[in-house]
Order: sequence, then structure tokens, then C-alpha cells
Amino acid sequence: MTPTPPPQSPEFSARSHAGGQAARATGPALEAMYQFLLWLVPTLEKFPRSQKFLLGDRLQAQALSVLDSLIAATYSRERAGHLRAANLELEKLRFGMRLAKDLRHLDFSRYEFAARAIEEIGRLVGGWLKTHTQTIAAQHGGGHDGAAA
Repeated sequence: MTPTPPPQSPEFSARSHAGGQAARATGPALEAMYQFLLWLVPTLEKFPRSQKFLLGDRLQAQALSVLDSLIAATYSRERAGHLRAANLELEKLRFGMRLAKDLRHLDFSRYEFAARAIEEIGRLVGGWLKTHTQTIAAQHGGGHDGAAA
């Protein structure tokens, strides 16, 4: 479920509906992160000049790092490491967005939207990691008479 954007971002809503088909092809965590980036990049452009190239660039780099990790997990057999990296970057992004709010570079409604979106992406990544870990355990456990590998 994609959180609803703040009222100041009507363009995000139209994009998120159009991206529904892509979610089936790429996976819900990757698509949710992509949709979040579509909202985040223009939002960061509104930061004050003094922070646009410091905090804004850092937040964008962290969000892109999450996207990179999710793409790597999509196309790798060794997903767990990429998914853990995505979780770490999501945590950094959470704190960065909180800092932006506390410094008053984000209003509360935009911060609330970002926090909900990041939380949802985190749930999707966590579910993917849990499913992947269970699948690997079942594959290893099944061939060893139930003993852990």
C-alpha cells in the first residue's frame, strides 16, 4: 500500500497509479521506493539553497542507494545482503528526513508522508528478506534430514 501524498503533491498520486503495473514486474518494495523517489527529488529541490546541496543531496543519495540495493536484490541470487543494505540506508533516510523536519526544511505534512512511505518500504523489504531467508532455510534444511546447515 502506497501512503497518500501531502495535499501539495497532486502529481505524485497520478504517477503512483500509473506505476501499478510496474510493481508486478519489479516487486512491490522496488516499485514503492521508485515512487517515493519520484516524490522526494522535487521535494528536495525546495530546500533552502544552503541545505539543498548538503542535506538534500545526502538524502537523495541515501534514497538512490536504497533503490540500487533493491535492484541488485531483484537480479541476484544472494538477496539477503542487498536487502540488509537497503534496510540500513532506509534507517539513515529516516533520520535524515527527521533532521530536515526539525530544521524546518520540511513541513509536517511532507515529513509525515515521507515517514509513512519509508515505513511501508521498510515493511516490504523486511517481508522480502524474511521470505528469502525462509526459502533458503527450507532448501538447506530439506536436503539434510531436517538438520540445520
